[in-house]
Amino acid sequence: MDITRAEQRILHLLAQGGWIAVEKDEKGRIEAVHCHTRDNWRYAGFDVGLFRRLRRRAAIASSKGGPYRITRRGLALVRARLDNR
Repeated sequence: MDITRAEQRILHLLAQGGWIAVEKDEKGRIEAVHCHTRDNWRYAGFDVGLFRRLRRRAAIASSKGGPYRITRRGLALVRARLDNR
């Protein structure tokens, strides 16, 4: 399955130890999402639409109410790159 370049970038960040933080409104709906690198830098090119596409593909998941991280399926989707060791 092919994934877009933006999805590929986010999965690379998550594979290196990053996470996705979700902000919800009073009704529990997703209001904003932020992708953080392993060094706690925020990635600017990330939005709710991209988050929903990754979740729909089962590339990311949250466990026990924690931040979203890459899944085994997400690791299979991401292509190998030298800085991803």
